[in-house]
Amino acid sequence: MDVADLAYDSRKVGPGTLFFCVPGEKSDGHDFASAAVEGGAVGLVVERELDLGVPQVVVADARAAMAPLAARFFGDPTAELRVAGITGTNGKTTTAFLLREILEAAGVRCGLLGTVKQVVGGEDEGVERTTPEAIDLQRTFRRMLDRGDSACAMEVSSHALALRRADAIRFDVALFSNLTQDHLDFHADMENYFRSKRLLFEMEPRTAIANADDPYGRRLAEEFGCLTYSARGADADLAASEVRLGAAGTEFIVTSQGPTGRKVDPESTFRPVGVKTRLVGEFNVANALAAFAAAVALGVGPEDAAAGLAEATPPPGRLEPIDERQPFSVLVDYAHTPDSLENVLRAAREMTGGRLISVFGAGGDRDRGKRPLMGHAGAANSDLAVITSDNPRSEHPDAIVAEVAEGAKEGGAVELEVDRRAAIALALGEARPGDTVVIAGKGHEQGQEFEDGRKIPFDDRDVAREELCRLLDQSPPTGAAA
Repeated sequence: MDVADLAYDSRKVGPGTLFFCVPGEKSDGHDFASAAVEGGAVGLVVERELDLGVPQVVVADARAAMAPLAARFFGDPTAELRVAGITGTNGKTTTAFLLREILEAAGVRCGLLGTVKQVVGGEDEGVERTTPEAIDLQRTFRRMLDRGDSACAMEVSSHALALRRADAIRFDVALFSNLTQDHLDFHADMENYFRSKRLLFEMEPRTAIANADDPYGRRLAEEFGCLTYSARGADADLAASEVRLGAAGTEFIVTSQGPTGRKVDPESTFRPVGVKTRLVGEFNVANALAAFAAAVALGVGPEDAAAGLAEATPPPGRLEPIDERQPFSVLVDYAHTPDSLENVLRAAREMTGGRLISVFGAGGDRDRGKRPLMGHAGAANSDLAVITSDNPRSEHPDAIVAEVAEGAKEGGAVELEVDRRAAIALALGEARPGDTVVIAGKGHEQGQEFEDGRKIPFDDRDVAREELCRLLDQSPPTGAAA
């Protein structure tokens, strides 16, 4: 039979489609096979044979079958496209953005796949999840090649690795940033979480890179002989030294330590290179260094990598300043894990001469164990912590806020305000000249999720601007969300 397209969603089936019957948490693709056939499917990939009168390929795991078949169908695009896969709990988005900008500055047309957006042939596109399903991935890689991209910087989530979405990608670079508590509702414990991340390195990338400052990164380095980097003085192949942090950006020196045993070819070492970046905070030194290492691994010269970093801008919703001419600073950030929240608040503390006020919460239907840890990280590093809703989903917002507040018993003052807009308004109203307000948890996100899948428009940046204008008795900014 002739196959014209691939699909795993019966609503996207057209004439000539091969339909994959993928069992999921809430529904089973086998139940939609008849609808797919009615929509024009000429064949099915199934885990159990169905009485539907079309050819069927019976496999042990329909989801796992998607990746190799999709790669074959779309002409194995990553055999030509140089792909850098970035995994870890924190820093994936920033590192991927920085890497893409370094490559573009060096004359390498580079696509992007990640949490905030994807970029194909220089055009921004929306995303539904950090790492799409295998069919969508391989289709996008083919579009990148067809539109002139020769490389791709992509975030690779632990869910995608565990669910086999990233199978059949030929990674030129696999990079690991760090591992801190998150997603344990899916992975059960930290060791299983790590094993999912480790799958990226089992795919035999041409260059494997790991953060030597992270204990899990050191494990990967020992096992896979990774190129290592360190922003904190660990024994590593690439290291940041003479770090200077400032409100306008960061400067540091990248030194190539030479071979620390098995990792680096002596010919790949280089003279120390000075780096300037617009990113702020100690944690962003690691992100910038990771992007630098990946760029060099992809063939960019060290001086060119440093030049690209100097021009790179932070991704949306990552310590993004909100300015309505108020006499205090307002920053919006995506930090939604205890470690990332602590890092962001420490960076904000370095930039403020006054008090530090934070607004944060925790998502519903996700890792409950991190909720009190979020409360502790926020309260311990703020003068005033306002605990509020994030994306409550099917859970009651009051219950989530109470669990977060359980950990907020040490540090500054704590206020509980379940309504996120009211919480932002409360924090801004408490700010005095010279203070800094950090609104954390959602960053670039433009909606808030409630029970039954209900999603309302909500962008922390727009809400902050609106509430600042009300506070300052100004007209609301043009285009701000209602």
